[in-house]
Amino acid sequence: MIADIKKRALHRTRILEGQMRGLEKMIDNEDYCMDIITQSLAIQKSLRSLNKLLVENHLRTHVSEMFAAGGDEQEMAITELLKVYELNNNRAE
Repeated sequence: MIADIKKRALHRTRILEGQMRGLEKMIDNEDYCMDIITQSLAIQKSLRSLNKLLVENHLRTHVSEMFAAGGDEQEMAITELLKVYELNNNRAE
């Protein structure tokens, strides 16, 4: 993993961990529903940001190597990316 991306990804996971603890506390305290939803949406945004970093790392490392190798490796990279794209577009909103 690229060092800078790893550092940023770990930072985001720590933020997410805190956000999840806060969400759990809000639910336990029976906070106002809209406040809980707002926190949940913020977590989803943070997850999207983390996913963007992970995709960037994958493109800059594995995918570039797979494309350079060509043939089956290149096809596998394309299949992986299409699968992630499909998963992203099929998520429940």
